[in-house]
Amino acid sequence: MTSPRDASLSFPRQYARTQRFTLGAPRGFGIAPDGRRVVFLRSGSGTDRSHRLWVLDLDGPDGPVERLAADPEVLLGGAAEELSAEELARRERSREGSAGIVGYALDEAAELAAFALSGRLFAAELRAGTARELPVPGPVVDPRPSPDGRLVAYAAGGALRVTGADGTGDRALAEPEADGVGYGLAEFVASEEMGRSRGFWWAPDSDRLLVARVDETPVRRWWIADPAHPEREPQPIAYPAAGTPNAEVRLFVVDLSGNRTEVLWDRASFPYLARVHWSSAGAPLLLVQARDQLSQACLTVDPETGATTTLLVDEDPVWLELFGGVPAWTPDGRLVRIVDRDGARVLVVGDRALTDASLQVRAVLDVGAEDVLVSAAAGEAAGAPETGEIHVYRVGERGVERVSQAPGVHAAVRSGAVTVLSSARPDAPGATVRVLRDGEPVAEVVSYAQRPVLAADVALVEAGERRVPCAVLLPSSWREGDGPLPVLLDPYGGPHGQRVVAAHNPHLTSRWFAEQGFAVVVADGRGAPGRSPAWEKAISRDFTLALEDQVEALHALAGRFPLDLGRVAIRGWSFGGYLAALAALRRPDVFHAAVVGAPVTDWRLYDTHYTERYLGLPEKEPAVYTENSLLGDLGLTEPREPARPMMIVHGLADDNVVMGHTLRLSSALLAAGRPHEVLPLSGVTHMTPQEQVAENLLLLQVDFLRRSLGLS
Repeated sequence: MTSPRDASLSFPRQYARTQRFTLGAPRGFGIAPDGRRVVFLRSGSGTDRSHRLWVLDLDGPDGPVERLAADPEVLLGGAAEELSAEELARRERSREGSAGIVGYALDEAAELAAFALSGRLFAAELRAGTARELPVPGPVVDPRPSPDGRLVAYAAGGALRVTGADGTGDRALAEPEADGVGYGLAEFVASEEMGRSRGFWWAPDSDRLLVARVDETPVRRWWIADPAHPEREPQPIAYPAAGTPNAEVRLFVVDLSGNRTEVLWDRASFPYLARVHWSSAGAPLLLVQARDQLSQACLTVDPETGATTTLLVDEDPVWLELFGGVPAWTPDGRLVRIVDRDGARVLVVGDRALTDASLQVRAVLDVGAEDVLVSAAAGEAAGAPETGEIHVYRVGERGVERVSQAPGVHAAVRSGAVTVLSSARPDAPGATVRVLRDGEPVAEVVSYAQRPVLAADVALVEAGERRVPCAVLLPSSWREGDGPLPVLLDPYGGPHGQRVVAAHNPHLTSRWFAEQGFAVVVADGRGAPGRSPAWEKAISRDFTLALEDQVEALHALAGRFPLDLGRVAIRGWSFGGYLAALAALRRPDVFHAAVVGAPVTDWRLYDTHYTERYLGLPEKEPAVYTENSLLGDLGLTEPREPARPMMIVHGLADDNVVMGHTLRLSSALLAAGRPHEVLPLSGVTHMTPQEQVAENLLLLQVDFLRRSLGLS
């Protein structure tokens, strides 16, 4: 039998090879409205990166049966994938590190699936079980069938094009008028920060589309170089840093002959196109947002004239959050929204709030005739905190019913009577995917994901007066009487990045660090999602509150767990990397070392939509930016003694948090005589999908932590 210590030695390689145990797990579910088929993606094993398209027939003669609908290996004839710059950018924005069929779109009947491979267009006829290439100009990005299944629209070369599902009649519907202009794809901030990855939407009767036109000409150009390959030219990127111009986004109604009508709204007041919804239940819906994100308007569109009518305008003195699945229409024409009201985040249908402060609604998953399916967590008025749990609920005029039962993190897709429910629990690896019909289980979708060599064994608790949600992991070998342990805080700690979840796999890296002899603490302080609007919005103009909550959680937990407060380190990536550096620089009385991954060091160098939501405009509030940044024009901001060692890790190809953040931090630390080491990762973006890189990063971090805390 393998001991936890032996198992931990093989974990970094397994974790990297399985892409965090996501390979082989079913994902990307679609459901036929007649309830007979479930469509999904899954790779062939727990180490196979290439995803295939599958169909689960629920009404087979001998019960539910799976069949393969499209295999990239067959369709490409064994050739390696070649990805266009546009496709690489889309995958980076969605943090997609796998291969094969990574996304698809269905017609209304779920009989035709369209997808891109190597920039080529493919269509799968799901009833017949056949798939073939459609000969069109490429490279193809984001193909989507018309609702009636007769056509497929796609983006290619800056144009929005359409072809027949039989491969005939290909033509451009909208073509770029100049360099920097494109149709049919989302701009950077929409896909990176707004959760809008699409740039076109079919009309429900398949006779026209809404198409976004993006002009990146006003956006400043940055250059991403690869120092490991000096023979290569630096690559330009259009990066809208805080306080600088965004891309100009317009919207057009385009018919199948290429005739187009511009959709008109007050773009000066509401420049962000945040959401688009077009269903048979009503006129097209737009959610447009002001640049300061303090106001937004929900509009209807007249497809004949392009005129818009304002349904309502929302305002918030702090900021307005965007949510998945809304706005939308119910089948009888009522507007569905998620609203922050009276201290709670509630579901509103028509003029009526259907939930209260006992639930924190996170997203709308489906809108039916009788109810709305939502994702939600326990709110401030809940009877129990349910730390880290996320559940699926049916919400209607008759009340609220929980669909998922066991403690865990649950997600769902629904069409008609069929629901696909994915459930991850804290006491079991991976997720179980069940298919429900009228609420009763009828099938389970098999997962090929590998079983981790470690068990998470995590304690989910609340800490301190603020009841900060925390996960605590101790070495499996630790026993009462062994004495206190060196501590590693392992947070993300910021907006949209909940780390304390009631699921097994998200805690595996923390578990591995615990097996190296650390007491690991993960804390979701103010700013993290899932609790209440006030909790999330407390960090407005002050990210340092996130650091305060890490300290509060640490000290509160020291009375309940064996924590050695004389040996405390912190590690993090992205916002977590910023938080780790902030801890080492401003609270060296608490933290003794920091692993700083891909940190934002000067918030003036991060993007508009994210940064301005929390810190305002840099030209109007320069002091806010200085106070929240690690460095400014004069070097480090508020560095305190003693100086603590940092390991700073950054991908040279990162186009989200660019390498300049780390280089400027290193220069400032060097000028101040502060100990640090920099680990530049050649060819690595904001993700670290490469197997050897991901594995060795963990090993090098442990070595640094042991050296810095005197544990070697």
